[in-house]
Amino acid sequence: MGFIAKQSFYNLFSIGIGFLIGAINVLFLYPIYMGDSRQGLVVGLLAISNLIQPFLSFGLQHALIKFYSGFTEKKEQDSLLWFVILLPLLFIAFLWGVYFFFPDTIQELLPISSTSNFPYLKFVLYIAISTAYFELFNSWLRVHLKSVFANFLKELYPRLLIAILIFGFSFKWFDFDQFMYYLLGGYYFRLFLIIGFSFWIHRPKWHWKLPSGWQSILRYSGLIFLAGAAASFILDIDKAMLLSFSKEDVAYYSVAVYIAAVIEAPGRALFQIISPVVAEALNVNNKERIRQLLKKSSTNLLLISGGIFLLINLNLNDFYQLIAPEYQVAFLVVQLISFGKLYSMSMGCLNQIISNSQYYHFVLFFSVFSALLAVGLNFYFIPLFGLLGAAYATLIVMMVINTLKIGLIGWKMELHPYSKDTLKIVACVALIFIVFQPVSLTFSPTINILIKSSAIAIVYSSVVFFLGLLKEVRSYMKKA
Repeated sequence: MGFIAKQSFYNLFSIGIGFLIGAINVLFLYPIYMGDSRQGLVVGLLAISNLIQPFLSFGLQHALIKFYSGFTEKKEQDSLLWFVILLPLLFIAFLWGVYFFFPDTIQELLPISSTSNFPYLKFVLYIAISTAYFELFNSWLRVHLKSVFANFLKELYPRLLIAILIFGFSFKWFDFDQFMYYLLGGYYFRLFLIIGFSFWIHRPKWHWKLPSGWQSILRYSGLIFLAGAAASFILDIDKAMLLSFSKEDVAYYSVAVYIAAVIEAPGRALFQIISPVVAEALNVNNKERIRQLLKKSSTNLLLISGGIFLLINLNLNDFYQLIAPEYQVAFLVVQLISFGKLYSMSMGCLNQIISNSQYYHFVLFFSVFSALLAVGLNFYFIPLFGLLGAAYATLIVMMVINTLKIGLIGWKMELHPYSKDTLKIVACVALIFIVFQPVSLTFSPTINILIKSSAIAIVYSSVVFFLGLLKEVRSYMKKA
């Protein structure tokens, strides 16, 4: 098994366990012990902090991945590492200056009204700082091809932390305000862990000089910063807008999005390690390597994510029976967003190719356009359709932007992620979905899910084997 496949497997394991714990959190622990109102508040606050985070990291985590392999001397690599770690301190100082002089104005921008004594604004700012620096050190480890521990901290740790804190809250060991303080402390403990591990993997020597080509690094990171800020709106603007209507709607919508996001788990595992590999291939202009990475990642991600898509959507009725009944109002949200997620996975590592190539400036166009489109569609659809309106907006944005990205790579680099195997996989997924959709079992929800999932897995695996698609997986695992 190649190192890409090996680390992707370990990352997928962490992500899978993380999703399982996260599912327990959002589907059971939050609703039972904290209620949908508090759940919506916590999710909404974290979403707002994610909107702020790109303004602090300034896209430097992406610049590190793009430029690190282009430096051949250790001295230059070390200078780059220090540069991306120290520069965000300027943005953090500016942020706190704005907060110091205009606290009331900023507080009014948060769609929260509460009589609690907990300082929500400071919570959002502290979490944003912690997350920004975590992403920087995450990239530090990724360029050294050490993604497993960082992925554990990124995907599994926060969900495990929340599960432990909810249990403590349920036993009345602390109140809700203290829950929020412990959550904040947990995020900073995670940051200290990744900083320590990063310096253990590689301790850069201090050099009193900027890395060569620092102007290009700043231009790239500035553009990625703008793109990242826009992309954050795509990820969290729907939750932030729903929060201004109803905390409960944020909870229902977040659960639905969380269920659909499981489809992305294989991609998230792969991209943790493949991004620096793509950057290196682009830096040495290895076009054949780039083509292989794109095609193979597309086929294998679509194959694995297609199976997850079927398991989720064909068990959705029974799955919702296991959680609080009121959450089922977001049933169609899962189906709409999961379709968009599957389309995104079919693109393979195309996003990594764009952001690390000479066409990276298109990332800003895509992000700004998608952000504007997301804001406009959410403003239009949410008042009309509520939760479903947010899902319509998200799906349209994903479909339009991903199609434009595929067109860009085809136009500029004469590449595309698809092959005849793509058609086979799509036909297989569609056929199994049509066959199993009408099937309704009359046992308990748990038994229904076990029986149906087993049948789907057997049929899907058999069809995939018959179509000769498993050999692609085996080939990728050996060579990647």
